[in-house]
Amino acid sequence: MATSGKDLFGETAGSDEHAHEAGDISLYGGRAGLVPDSIIRALIVHKHILAPGNDIRSDQIQPASLDLRLGARGYRIRGSFLPKSGSSIETRLHALADHEFSLADGAVLERDCVYLIPLQEQLDLPPLYSASANPKSSTGRLDIFTRLVADGAESFDTVPAGHHGPLHAEVSPRTFPVKVRAGSRLLQMRFRRRNSQQPVTPTFFLKDSELADLDRRLRDELGAGLVDGEMRARDGLMLSVSLKHIDASRRVGFRARRYSPPIDFDRTDYLSLEDYWDPIHQPPRGQIILDPNEFYILKSHEAVQVPPSHAAEMVPIDPTMGEFRVHYAGFFDPGFGHSPAGGSGSRAVLEVRSHEVPFVLEDMQPIGRLRYEPLVAPPSRIYGTDIGSHYQAQGLKLSKHFRAE
Repeated sequence: MATSGKDLFGETAGSDEHAHEAGDISLYGGRAGLVPDSIIRALIVHKHILAPGNDIRSDQIQPASLDLRLGARGYRIRGSFLPKSGSSIETRLHALADHEFSLADGAVLERDCVYLIPLQEQLDLPPLYSASANPKSSTGRLDIFTRLVADGAESFDTVPAGHHGPLHAEVSPRTFPVKVRAGSRLLQMRFRRRNSQQPVTPTFFLKDSELADLDRRLRDELGAGLVDGEMRARDGLMLSVSLKHIDASRRVGFRARRYSPPIDFDRTDYLSLEDYWDPIHQPPRGQIILDPNEFYILKSHEAVQVPPSHAAEMVPIDPTMGEFRVHYAGFFDPGFGHSPAGGSGSRAVLEVRSHEVPFVLEDMQPIGRLRYEPLVAPPSRIYGTDIGSHYQAQGLKLSKHFRAE
């Protein structure tokens, strides 16, 4: 989608000629693309997003996403699965579940086990709306492998247009056991609206040329672009890893300790990092070796911003450029690293896991791509301290569960 002109939201609207007969035009018609919080609220009001007793809390609604809550029951299952065509998750669940348990008073999910947990939210989407999900930042920083599963979906973390039915979270802690309960928020969901001429699963990510245009406009208007240095684009904004310290601690990252006590996902600022992490200090030769199947927290060399007109998603680097995976929790809300007065942005915290072999990671090595996506309208609030965001202006930062030093 083009992003020309002074308005960061663009001037081109993709109207839907088949707007809902009784509908609110802001909900059932208008520009195509990723929708902001106002339209998410309208989807709730019109009962396209449902929960028992219509009890969806206002603080679940983020600038361009909705926090999803675990339900009251969970199931330990033998392995991950997607429902077969024509069958429901519930049907497969009864064949694969080994143990059912209550989340009412909390339950510990053990490392390397797989769990399926029905979510409180359900969907009855209009035909032109689809959705996708990511783990929340705190979920990824604890290495809790979490994916959305929906009836009729051909892949994890996606919900087809017009979906009607329940949602489930597949949860598998990879490093730390974690205590969760009914209402814990491990996933967030975003919604896309298409017009009737677009494919059923449209994509709205900016092309590299559009990304360069957006970067130039931000530099002209704010004196700060998408990144605090030269912008490099390759199917998204290229990010590299920093193995240089940014404070007196000389830390450049953390390696997770195994066999640590359970972490209560819903508590914040209560853990000592020494019980869970080994610090990595600046290496003398500018490189570290990632051990297979170990989990690392690192940071990007670049400080980035996401303007209020857009959201962004971290995606893995081309697999031919490294035998590792980066960033389980890949969604950046509008306003991440953004300041109306300009500024240097925020660093992306990188959740890194090597694959089958040790891998030598060097300072400034490309490690991920940030793809930007325009919103159909401005959000009423943006990411930052005003809405209790934990990771604004971050450097090298662990999850919100750990006490600040």
